[in-house]
Amino acid sequence: MRFISEHRSGDGVLAREFILGEIPGTLWTPDQAPDQAPGSAAPAPLILMAHNNGLPKAEPRLVARARRSAARGYAVASIDAAGCGDRPRSAAAERARADLRRAMRAGEPVDGIFESLVGPLVDHAVPEWRTTLDALLDLPGIGGPVGYSGWAALGIRLVVADPRVAAVGLFAGGYVPLAVREEARRVTVPLLLLFQWDDEGNPRQRNLDLFDAFGTREKTLHANMGGHTGTPWFEAEDAARFFDRHLRPDGNRPL
Repeated sequence: MRFISEHRSGDGVLAREFILGEIPGTLWTPDQAPDQAPGSAAPAPLILMAHNNGLPKAEPRLVARARRSAARGYAVASIDAAGCGDRPRSAAAERARADLRRAMRAGEPVDGIFESLVGPLVDHAVPEWRTTLDALLDLPGIGGPVGYSGWAALGIRLVVADPRVAAVGLFAGGYVPLAVREEARRVTVPLLLLFQWDDEGNPRQRNLDLFDAFGTREKTLHANMGGHTGTPWFEAEDAARFFDRHLRPDGNRPL
């Protein structure tokens, strides 16, 4: 892992861009006080944050969530997996995206198109996220436990594939590939599923069915009225409390 830039801000957060092989990423951490000896702070729990379906790690809503979590004492990382952000996209994925936009405008069924688009995205993204996790946990100042926050389809596959992920917060699980939906039954870690009741792109009943399918007994569902981008501000605080409970030994944020 090679850090290529860093930025300190007034909110006590250090943001560093990195490259890991071909994988570009960002790591947000609590900024070290000037009078603090290097390495003297306790290792920070880690949250992996992923946005949906190829959106970049620089997407403003993801960056805002990452900065809030880092200011709370977490290390937070996001990457542009294959086909995301500025990384090259396959011709097949671009055709599937175009077909999806056309079908949604026409009110036609989109399940088959979603399968052909999202399935390969998940297949390619999970190995890169696991490689990134290996490198992050080798850094000084990051000690786990590990949480995941974001894209439901990726989060389900990742937590099933990697036992280091101890808690997951998932968004908008209306469209998840069938193979990944079957894997949801193998999810046994604490889980928070958040979705919007009137989300135009994520059918309500599928979110409810997905929540029912998760194998964990420690699962919480938050649903709010409104469309896809109308998530209430207080959900960010509720998500923070969820990770505090499951990623901190005493269940509390640091003073």
